[in-house]
Amino acid sequence: MKDLLNGWGPTAAVFLPLVGAAVLLAIPKSEETLHKVVALVTSLAVFVVGVGLLATFDYDKSAKMQFLVDKTWIEMINSRYIVAIDGISLPLIALTVFVVPLVIIYSWNHFPEPHNPKAFLTLILVLETGMVGTFVAQDLLLFFVFFELVLLPMYFMIGVFGGEQRKYASLKFFLYTAFGSALMIVSILATYFLSPKVNIDGVMQHTFSMIELSNWAGSGLAKGTAILIFGGFFMGFGIKVPMFPFHTWLPDAHTQAPTQGSVILAAVLLKLGTYGFVRIAIPILPVGAVWWAPIIGGLAVIGIIYGALGCLAQTDMKRLIAFSSVAHMGYVMLGISTLTSFGINAAIFGMVAHGLITGMLFFLAGSVKDRFHTLEIKRLGGLLLQAPRMGWLLAFSCMASLGLPGLAGFWGEFPAILSAYSPADGLNVPLFRFFMVVAAIGTVFAAGYLLWLLQRVAFGTPTEEFEDEHIHDMHLTDYLAWSPMIILIVVLGVYPNLLFKITDGAVIHSLSHIAGH
Repeated sequence: MKDLLNGWGPTAAVFLPLVGAAVLLAIPKSEETLHKVVALVTSLAVFVVGVGLLATFDYDKSAKMQFLVDKTWIEMINSRYIVAIDGISLPLIALTVFVVPLVIIYSWNHFPEPHNPKAFLTLILVLETGMVGTFVAQDLLLFFVFFELVLLPMYFMIGVFGGEQRKYASLKFFLYTAFGSALMIVSILATYFLSPKVNIDGVMQHTFSMIELSNWAGSGLAKGTAILIFGGFFMGFGIKVPMFPFHTWLPDAHTQAPTQGSVILAAVLLKLGTYGFVRIAIPILPVGAVWWAPIIGGLAVIGIIYGALGCLAQTDMKRLIAFSSVAHMGYVMLGISTLTSFGINAAIFGMVAHGLITGMLFFLAGSVKDRFHTLEIKRLGGLLLQAPRMGWLLAFSCMASLGLPGLAGFWGEFPAILSAYSPADGLNVPLFRFFMVVAAIGTVFAAGYLLWLLQRVAFGTPTEEFEDEHIHDMHLTDYLAWSPMIILIVVLGVYPNLLFKITDGAVIHSLSHIAGH
């Protein structure tokens, strides 16, 4: 089976959703059930490919690129179709192919207005192609194509199917991320032209190959040049994360996006930025990474505190969860800023844990909106009485989000905080220990805003507005979509080594040039 997947596995995972989207476009708009079936079957087929990749991946050699495909693409500039998977990308590919079918299952009877399942499901499948493609690409130009591909479907998902201020939110999302991408493409071109030529089929040429560029690791590049090039990547990836102060597009996008858009945005899209730091910026430009690390760490802890205080000021349930993403992604970036294997392992775990937990919170917020037609916290209350299963799941998700030991959120935050105690050689140790203290204080704020949300929404008695209404608790599609996420949050919380043993070797390999900066 591995021989078969070596040839087509990553490529199938990338392009099967695009094939499904093309089939959807060919089916008449009136055939809604057929649209749902085709979209679900397509996403499940991608999931099966993902399971195959997980099953045949050699975990003893997680630092090595596996399932490698290297074909000619744009010969004139030596940009090649290079796709491969290692221990860093594998968990994020698994997260993507896991979440998308659950989103489609949840959508079965929960399509936003205007009611157009054909267009909506097509956008989800195109998004999946962009997300998986970003995680498997090993050519900078190919990476950039997939990285940008996700912009348009998410723009239309928010702009067409979103809330009352959807046009403003979608435009803000697009402009922010496009600005960051413009700076990133400049850094990609600078990396291409300033790196040494390599032997390609007997001809010395510049290369976009991330594997070759990681081996080069900026050797011979002037320090100031490396810092500037890293700065372009920092803007492109930092806006996508989003880091403070580039975060302002996120609360608007989450608040206005339909539930499915918010889940995909939180679960996977934000991870494209953090993954970019780990996969591209740090291994290719270690000198620039060391210079930028204190700035990244400082902005990360500001984001942790700012996001938490922002949560305490919110009156809208969905907007509160959106601000919590700013805080939680701060922990991921703090781990990355330490430039240690311990910190980056924690960051990758944090990406997966945040995707599952915050995705679950957005599912619940969407279901509350469906039943009560509002997300205004002061109008809600007594969820445990009117819809007890949803109430208990909200309590579970809040506990996971605040980092309760035994659930996945703990292993995304605690190791990231701990890693700041001993950052990489050359970094300011007292400064990073100060970051550690600030980040630890942030966990107290997280407990405050999440317990406050839970108390206001789930406890007490229903408000007068809804006390006489019959609220349907959970649908079959809710059980099917949410159960796998809940199970995985518990499994990763109880046995975190399930993930750490995949990522560790690849992370150590990616940091091999940091010690020699």
